[in-house]
Amino acid sequence: MTPDVINRFLDDAAEIGVKAVSFVSDGESTCHPYLYDAILRGKANGLDMALGTNGYLLRDERLPEILPQLTYLRFNISGVSDYAKIHGCKQGCFEKVVGTMKRAVAIKKHLGLPVTIGTQMVLMPSFADQVLPLAELSKELGVDYFVIKHCSDDERHTIGVDYEKYHDLVSILEQAEALTTDDFLVKAKWSKLMSDGKRNYHRCYGAAFIPQFSGSGLVAPCGMLFNNRYKKYHIGNIAEQGFKEIWQSGRYREVLNELATNFDAQTMCGSLCLQHKCNEYLDAVKNGMPVAAETKTKQHVNFV
Repeated sequence: MTPDVINRFLDDAAEIGVKAVSFVSDGESTCHPYLYDAILRGKANGLDMALGTNGYLLRDERLPEILPQLTYLRFNISGVSDYAKIHGCKQGCFEKVVGTMKRAVAIKKHLGLPVTIGTQMVLMPSFADQVLPLAELSKELGVDYFVIKHCSDDERHTIGVDYEKYHDLVSILEQAEALTTDDFLVKAKWSKLMSDGKRNYHRCYGAAFIPQFSGSGLVAPCGMLFNNRYKKYHIGNIAEQGFKEIWQSGRYREVLNELATNFDAQTMCGSLCLQHKCNEYLDAVKNGMPVAAETKTKQHVNFV
């Protein structure tokens, strides 16, 4: 995507009332040279901006520029001793990423920035021995949080995640959470990790609140549906058409209506997607079930 396409999207997003944009990508957002300017443009437009990255290509010299504009910066790191094996790279990449994390934390503290800096582990049961070293490393580096999440799989179980094995990891996860202090949080995503990879709802209502775009500009209800075999759910492409126009189109409403009526989230898409918790909540509201009221102020409220 060109800078002009990205700018048009960010301008459209602000105009139609989008609250926040998270650069997470179906690849690695730091591969795009315009990422840094896009963060600045989005923030200038009044959008809350966030970045999720493996950190390897994140340019240290741009950190002082983007950190004041970010609501959160999340480093995706799933191993320490097995970093190279898990991430499919050279072990030397680990040292670069750790150095960038240290630099980000130092800048945040020096400038007194409100940005939240954290680490996230996508946990496969076979790499459970990496949980505690990652939690300890995150605490040592001075980040704000370390979160442990499940690994999603598609409806064909291509990755072959054995969700039942997450139940065997309760003790390790509890040990990791015990490292929590007043200024460092360790959080396992228990509801997903212990769900056996299953959903308790059939319809997808969350896509209207968290649409996802691929690195090619494709607009789809969610990342699970980027593949060409799901073309019937593809809404448009911001490289070819403005997002405002796509959002106002009949095609947008047609796809969302299909997900909310004829789609079966239990059998027709992958497990525990980004919209999962949003879908759970909206399904409960739709069916008149009680939902828990928030008892305290949440951070990052513009990120669903």
